[in-house]
Amino acid sequence: MSITSDVIRGHTEPIILAHLLVGDSYGYQINKEIMEKTNNLFELKEATLYTAFRRLEQAQLITSYWGDQEVGARRRYYSITDKGRQAYQDYRKDWENAKLIIDALLK
Repeated sequence: MSITSDVIRGHTEPIILAHLLVGDSYGYQINKEIMEKTNNLFELKEATLYTAFRRLEQAQLITSYWGDQEVGARRRYYSITDKGRQAYQDYRKDWENAKLIIDALLK
């Protein structure tokens, strides 16, 4: 059974924040890592990913900057802020509580 996109859709932002906890990254790399971690079962659509980046940046949970690649296209890198780190911790607590409730209801 695969995880439906509907279940994951509400968690796009914390998924991105989790990746940025490890270090700054750019959209393609984050999506590639998501695919690797899920054995290609889940991929964020480009529009979804960049819409989430805009929301996160507007909420001051991440910042962005242009990389200085000498070869290929310039990349916009994203970095998590202290406010983003706290938001991630809040998301994790909410997720753990939701899992407990869903597990109780489905047993």
